[in-house]
Amino acid sequence: MVIIEKAILHILNFNSADAVYSDHELMPEDSTLEFLVKHIEKTINSQDAKGGVFYDDSNFQKLLDSYIKGEKEFIPFSKEIAKILADALSHAEEANVADIIVSQIRVDDDHKLVIFKCNSHQGYIHQVEVGENGKVQTGLVNNFAILPSLTQRVDEYAYIDLKTKEIKVKSRKYHIDGNQILLLPELMLECSPAPSPSETIKEINKVVNKVAEEFGHDKVAAAAAVKTYISEELKTADSIDPVEAGKKIFRDSPSMQQGYAEAIESSGYTTPVKVDQEATMKKLRKHKLATDTGIELTIPTDYFDSTEFVEFNQEKDGSMSITIKHIQNLKNK
Repeated sequence: MVIIEKAILHILNFNSADAVYSDHELMPEDSTLEFLVKHIEKTINSQDAKGGVFYDDSNFQKLLDSYIKGEKEFIPFSKEIAKILADALSHAEEANVADIIVSQIRVDDDHKLVIFKCNSHQGYIHQVEVGENGKVQTGLVNNFAILPSLTQRVDEYAYIDLKTKEIKVKSRKYHIDGNQILLLPELMLECSPAPSPSETIKEINKVVNKVAEEFGHDKVAAAAAVKTYISEELKTADSIDPVEAGKKIFRDSPSMQQGYAEAIESSGYTTPVKVDQEATMKKLRKHKLATDTGIELTIPTDYFDSTEFVEFNQEKDGSMSITIKHIQNLKNK
């Protein structure tokens, strides 16, 4: 359960070169709490967030330490965070309007600092004006500062455990002084970002596909083998080791294992990553295929290893056929 202990909003507006730094925390109203809790629930276990470790000379870590020790109060602490971002974004080509929400939350017994960079969206709102004659005039106004709705996700955010200082961060790259830079980890937190679980799994798939192609093996079967491997791993663990993946996926071919090991080493994705078991397993339950004839299939991943339900056959002319077995009835969807 997510408990919002403190929260504050600051506004960075690079269209008018004005920033608004609040002197008061957000009021704990139902709408405010709903907004924060919904977006925290959507992002706190996201597999797109990178892990991170503070650099030894990180100024943010020093600022955080002063807050944890009680040397700095929440409001001035949050202002300094917003000003760090304002200074960094003042040099970015993509700077526009952003709301910075800083909050301290409790999830079970864990206290975390949460920073949302809500990139404002453009949209239309209604406007009501009353003239001097008392007549009402309604209209539409193009608003450039609309926050993400409850069905959307916050684009950029950081979670920092206030006890362990464990970091989870998701950020865009910005063009700053001629370089592409990850704003939140590199310029705000000053930490070394590690690959996210999603990135790591994508890289495993990419390397397995490459090795399968080089050795003349079926790429579809290889992709299914990755899902099977991850599913089996997550039955007893909550992390995926990219190096060990190749040994198990290509267990019957030492030469393919070697090819995989060299490729994954070159990619830099060699560190095990902790994953959200439920979210990852949900994505792995089905395997989607699209043929060059326009036919699309969605097959439970478990069936790929069983010819009892699905069988892939290589024809003499080089084409492939798929046989689906033991069908009792068909439904239109």
